[in-house]
Amino acid sequence: MGEVVGAGLLAHVPTIVLPEADRRELNHGEDSSLVAGLERLRTEVFDTLDYDTVVVLDSHWATTVEFVVAAQERRSGLFTSEELPRGMCRRPYDFPGDPQLAHAVAARAARHATWITAIEDPELPIFYATTNLWEYLGRGLPGKRWVSIGVCQTGDVEDHLRLGRALGDAIAATDRRVVLIASGALSHTFWPLRTLRAHEAAGVEHIHSPEAAAADLERIDWFGRGEHARVLAAMPEYARFKPEARFGHYLMMIGALGEGDCTAHARRYGEYENAIGTGQAHLWFDRPAGGFPRPRATVPDAQDLAVPEFAAAHAAHAHAAADAHLDQNAESETVR
Repeated sequence: MGEVVGAGLLAHVPTIVLPEADRRELNHGEDSSLVAGLERLRTEVFDTLDYDTVVVLDSHWATTVEFVVAAQERRSGLFTSEELPRGMCRRPYDFPGDPQLAHAVAARAARHATWITAIEDPELPIFYATTNLWEYLGRGLPGKRWVSIGVCQTGDVEDHLRLGRALGDAIAATDRRVVLIASGALSHTFWPLRTLRAHEAAGVEHIHSPEAAAADLERIDWFGRGEHARVLAAMPEYARFKPEARFGHYLMMIGALGEGDCTAHARRYGEYENAIGTGQAHLWFDRPAGGFPRPRATVPDAQDLAVPEFAAAHAAHAHAAADAHLDQNAESETVR
């Protein structure tokens, strides 16, 4: 039986792959603590932890009519960012994928009343929310598989939690030991073009507003206390500060980790920093002694049950659960 052995809410901010001299020039002679944080995370976790596959919940990969899981046997090439080609140009990447896990996630879509497709097309684009973190955490570890899953731009909080539940169930059904990376920022409002160059340093005073910084720091505190239920309950309030991808990357991760049942505490790798108005941090959640909680079941509503494949999956799951309950009762009677 597979399990999640660690998880992180990590920043992929483009400055981390700039030359050190350029980073220091942007930050009053100081380097970004996010770089040292990733280097330490590599040494302390990724070089020592026993895991098979890294699943990146990629806030830059936005789909529209379904969730998509990358299912290639291998992904390799040269990455140039369409957003920032001057800073991220022809950067090599090369890593094995995990088609078995990708298809297992897609196979659990109907059970959670959502749409997930695994795509094996080698021409499927890749995004720097995956490649930037692979450069720090995956390069030089050729046996580790990496898989990306995109956010869905038409999905809401519940939709992204459902994807996470399907992911968690798929991991449990395999023999994989998996690391989850929610790759993305906290609050995510950029300064306007004509003023943003005055806000390229890492200091918190450059976050787009004091209120956004306060909201980010409040959630970092909650993560440090393991209060994921509180983070989820406050999502409508946090939406005012426009977290990256509507925080879909985190929602998918926590959906796989039991949502409000999860009380894993965050360890910070680096400081909370600005990136031209946005809030960035590296937060790592170690596997609790007894493991992360199992994903919750999705309770379909009337709209869900109007979709025949969802209704059939719900009925089959309910029937299987009833049979398991009867078997358990029969076993208890036998023991007596």
